Amino acid sequence: MHAYLFPGQGSQFPGMAKPLYDDNDAARAIMDRADVELGFSLTRVMFNGTDEDLRQTKVTQPAIFLHSIAAVESIGEEFRPDMVAGHSLGEFSALVAAKALAFEDGLRLLSIRALAMQRACEARPGTMAAILGMQDADVERICKGIADDVVVAANYNSPGQLVISGTVSGIDTACAKLTEAGAKRAIKLPVGGAFHSPLMEPAREELAEAIHAIHFERPMCPVYQNVTGQKVSNPDIIKANLISQLTAPVRWTQTMIGMLDDGANQFTEMGPGAVLTGLLRKVNRQVAAAQVC
Repeated sequence: MHAYLFPGQGSQFPGMAKPLYDDNDAARAIMDRADVELGFSLTRVMFNGTDEDLRQTKVTQPAIFLHSIAAVESIGEEFRPDMVAGHSLGEFSALVAAKALAFEDGLRLLSIRALAMQRACEARPGTMAAILGMQDADVERICKGIADDVVVAANYNSPGQLVISGTVSGIDTACAKLTEAGAKRAIKLPVGGAFHSPLMEPAREELAEAIHAIHFERPMCPVYQNVTGQKVSNPDIIKANLISQLTAPVRWTQTMIGMLDDGANQFTEMGPGAVLTGLLRKVNRQVAAAQVC
């Protein structure tokens, strides 16, 4: 069974999707539609912008989404997924690819999401850190013991790699305690906020209003959602999980295990970078994986 994966924030790079635009008519058409829908040339920033340009709030999330959907368009009828999943913002890409969400609606929702997250970051500053070489349960236990700050598990990326999220002081305290408790490394990430944590509650409320106004269809195949790591096809449940995602952890390890348990034996990553392919190999080194960029 063929599973398709869609990457999240951090996979952007200067020149992203330019070969798709130059070489494929369907990919070019969808990217031109995005420029019209957004009211500015997102593709110009993607193709010619710097790293700093691509980190702009209004650019990063729509750019990664657009790259992924252009990759889907480029393979046309060969895109026949048995299951799909996306990491954080990549879940929107997965839903559009699986026909649960219209392209324009996905692009609009991601733009709202990005700006709402930025406002939440400005209201309550926070950060994130990657914890390597420690059991998830031990990381969770130590974070729960930090009572005076917000510190939570945010991204279950692969066995032995869990990203935590919270206030700056809380993350500093957690990194020190986790290192002392035996973590191989505790690496603070260059992010501007505490994503997938309670500090994103204002953004969750803003996004919820926008999502409730959008019509979702039943997807063409099961979508494995971040909040549970389990497959979903009911549009109402998909919407509820998509809203919860902003303040809940991304259960990516559980997602990969669920897909494998349900028979996935071929994985293709759609979009910029190959981060998800690398995480998959930490779960199962034997599974076939490829990238369409």
